[in-house]
Amino acid sequence: MFRILCETEYGNRNMTMPSNSMTMPMSDPTAWATAMSNLGMPPISMTGQQLMPDFDPGLGLVSGIAPINPMMPGLGLAPAPISQDVPVVREIIHCKSCTLFPPNPNLPPPVSRERPPGCKTVFVGGLPENATEQLIVEVFGQCGDIAAIRKSKKNFCHIRFAEEVTVDKALLLSGYRIRLGSSTDKKDSGRLHVDFAQARDDLYEWECRQRMLAREERHRRKMEEDRLRPPSPPPIVHYSEHECSELGDKIKDDNKFPESVRVLLTWLERGEVNRRNANNFYSMIQSSNSHIRRLMSEKNQHEKEMEEAKDKFKIAMAAILAQFEQIVSVFHAASKQKAWDHFSKAQRKNLDIWRKQVEEIRNIHNEQLMGIRGEEEMEMSDDDMEDSSPANSKDSEDSGVSQAEALKEENDSLRCQLDAYRNEVELLKQEQGKSQPINSEEDNTHSQQLSFLQQALQGMQKQLLRMRDQLKEREAELEKSIEDKQKLKNQIQDLKAGLHNLQTTQTLQLEMLKRDDRKSEQSANQVSDVTASSVVSCSQEEEGPPEKKPPSPVHSERDALLVGIISTFLNVHPFGASIEYICSYLQRLDTKINPGEVEALLSRLPCTFRQELTGVGASLEKRWNFCGFQGIKST
Repeated sequence: MFRILCETEYGNRNMTMPSNSMTMPMSDPTAWATAMSNLGMPPISMTGQQLMPDFDPGLGLVSGIAPINPMMPGLGLAPAPISQDVPVVREIIHCKSCTLFPPNPNLPPPVSRERPPGCKTVFVGGLPENATEQLIVEVFGQCGDIAAIRKSKKNFCHIRFAEEVTVDKALLLSGYRIRLGSSTDKKDSGRLHVDFAQARDDLYEWECRQRMLAREERHRRKMEEDRLRPPSPPPIVHYSEHECSELGDKIKDDNKFPESVRVLLTWLERGEVNRRNANNFYSMIQSSNSHIRRLMSEKNQHEKEMEEAKDKFKIAMAAILAQFEQIVSVFHAASKQKAWDHFSKAQRKNLDIWRKQVEEIRNIHNEQLMGIRGEEEMEMSDDDMEDSSPANSKDSEDSGVSQAEALKEENDSLRCQLDAYRNEVELLKQEQGKSQPINSEEDNTHSQQLSFLQQALQGMQKQLLRMRDQLKEREAELEKSIEDKQKLKNQIQDLKAGLHNLQTTQTLQLEMLKRDDRKSEQSANQVSDVTASSVVSCSQEEEGPPEKKPPSPVHSERDALLVGIISTFLNVHPFGASIEYICSYLQRLDTKINPGEVEALLSRLPCTFRQELTGVGASLEKRWNFCGFQGIKST
């Protein structure tokens, strides 16, 4: 009979051999006692009570076998228990051709080597010399399916199981004594030693399984990444006349503008532009340029909302600080002698703690508000430095005056707060001098109040000095801005005088050209003399204008400025420029400039600007050139 009783947390597990195994009735205590006495063990019942009190352990002892207690804890063929605290019972294992006796529980556990990865093979040593392969299968086949057995001529073998779990079960037989039948010969007995064995087949199968698990893990990660990956953007359509016309309509729509611009950019990068569709692409680019105004308006709107939010935040912070000041004043009023004497010690302690907390919070919020004001002042100063142009000089002066006034107001408010703190300190000193303190706790509170007020007083003095320095710096900047404004006014007057002289020279050129068309060379010389005299007159004193002025093609100061700017622009473009190119340059300075107005102004000055046609066939283009220096070159 092959039966192992293993008490684990899952219960008792029984493993039995077929019915033809040896059995012994438990109802006959005499037979049970005789069988145990032959093994040299005290006969005991299943409950643990001794059947024969006067039993001699030396009687009936089988040679070569130590006394064994079948109820002692040990190892069995069942899986290892999960908890180490649960006792394990080892029994005698009866097979058809052999018997296995459990090891002595007092002996140390058998030593085993480190388990190789994927181990399915065990080394079995200590076999009887007369052991056969059938015997090995009979003993270790109870653990699990055996794949192969490699027996040596000596008393050891290697057993390869079908599963790895079976190896753990086979290791539980290590230390058992084996005896073939009822023979007492040494060739028919031995002590089993079961240990892990390293086999190449086991390692290869384990590596194959690990590679398979790695492939499955990579596949799982890839599926997870594919699931979490954002969807790909839609493909860009290829260029065609139909798609181009639809894209031109989509660019003009504000909702479809981002997608349309992406398609237009892709077409331009692909090189879809040619002579046939250049006009279409130009119109689409022009439509995309028209969205700049919308974007700028949106930006201005958001900036306005942000400024409104800042103003609301400042107003709320100011209201909160005002309430904090009121609460602090309440605590100061309660700390005075006429009200302070009526409170108990616990109430005074709580009032001091609350007052300190409120003052700390008040100071933190006050510093935050002052930091916001300081940032605004820095931004305003930066704006003043940027807006130092002659057109915005008046605004910068007004902003400097307003900042100086704001600094003065803050200086006055800080001075008032400083006076209030001084008065409170004097009152506290007077009250402390008049009334003697009752105990040391009141002295501590008064000293803390005095120290806090002195610190606040010092902080206010430092802040007042800093504000005075800032006020002086603002006043110096204001004086400097006034001087710059005066210089700019003088420069503007000089420019006006130069423009006036330029207008007179242009009128003289027109008169000379109308009168003497045949004498072009002489007229050119005269014009050059007149231009030279005009240049000299710009650097020196102004000469008196002619008494009779013909109608001038330049009607206003703005037209004169445009003529000067266009002359400079065309001077650096020797091959001329189209009216659209000129207007795009001028619109950076003034967005209200109209191309028709500029073209009319250029046509009124034929001696200064000349229009030419360039290109062949469908690519003809009108370009304007500057010809004001041709008269000087001819001379």
